[in-house]
Amino acid sequence: MNSDSDEHIFRDTFVRIAGVEAESSVDGPGLRYVIFTQGCCHHCPGCHNPGTHDFYGGQVTDLWTHTKALRANMLLSGLTISGGEPFLQPLPLALLAEEAHRLGLDVICYSGYTYEELRYAADTGQNVVKLLQQIDYLIDGPFQKELKDISLSIRGSSNQRILVMKEGYMTEELGELK
Repeated sequence: MNSDSDEHIFRDTFVRIAGVEAESSVDGPGLRYVIFTQGCCHHCPGCHNPGTHDFYGGQVTDLWTHTKALRANMLLSGLTISGGEPFLQPLPLALLAEEAHRLGLDVICYSGYTYEELRYAADTGQNVVKLLQQIDYLIDGPFQKELKDISLSIRGSSNQRILVMKEGYMTEELGELK
């Protein structure tokens, strides 16, 4: 995308969010812009962000707000998309992730769905593929309270995986992300 001529795309595209952390050092390596999406169907017992579950909660924001923040902070290393469940709003988040890549940032995305479930959704014609194609690292799987492990890097429970993504496909599973 051409940053100036495509400004209207960002102004006319909306995402429902629970909030933003403009400079986080705990949601992935380096300094990150973190967007917490609103709406989640998983309702994992012990969820770290239960306030994001309500589909009518949070606020609706245009992508231009987030695009300007990404462009303004030259210290950022990446964009982290968390939830709620990001894959319930794949199209606007794919646009934002594409802009992050254009700016030289990497993209981490959390999902309560497993990679296999997301690939099935992508292969059956849903818009999930557009977001999958823009992700560098996918942390997949629902939080499982009985598998909670605070020693894990950027994950809450041991069933969750850190997957290296390339063009929408998993290429490698990592033990931790540095």
